[in-house]
Amino acid sequence: MSLIGKEIAEFALQAYHEDKFKEVEKLDVLGKWSVFFFYPADFTFVCPTELEDLQNKYSAFKAAGCEIYSVSCDTHFVHKAWHSASETIKKIQYPMLADPTGHLARSFDVMIEKDGMAERGTFIVNPQGKIVAYEVLAGNIGRNADELLRRVQALQYVDKHGDEVCPAKWTVGAKTLKPSLDLVGLL
Repeated sequence: MSLIGKEIAEFALQAYHEDKFKEVEKLDVLGKWSVFFFYPADFTFVCPTELEDLQNKYSAFKAAGCEIYSVSCDTHFVHKAWHSASETIKKIQYPMLADPTGHLARSFDVMIEKDGMAERGTFIVNPQGKIVAYEVLAGNIGRNADELLRRVQALQYVDKHGDEVCPAKWTVGAKTLKPSLDLVGLL
């Protein structure tokens, strides 16, 4: 069953953000674009490369009015310890959500029950709190923040311009399409 259009569940989780612990809840997400970036675990191999890639694009996400929430089933204490121990993770400025019970991972359908950790799932959530795009990858494949940003920007564009659609590889400022009978079979 597709998760497109599904409203995100109520949640209240501890996060490590800006050198302190704080609570993040569903209400904090509503009213803006958000990315929930689930990863298996702190202190691993592929995960820090992905989190660093996101950090390198974080200012562009913020400029687009989109917040990033990285999420693992580790505790906020483990996030803090990883942040203190790793030069790569020290760079992270976005909230790192702690989901030790797996509540959020289950609600996004990415919980690996036998391992107690989340799949590599990426979810774009609109300001109304609904999932508008997602992908789930095998644990041994890292994701690309450039493509994720492009998707956020395309989703924002079509949200604002409901009569237009974005073709493959669309980027901000590129030509869009207006669906019509005249285009059927011509592209």
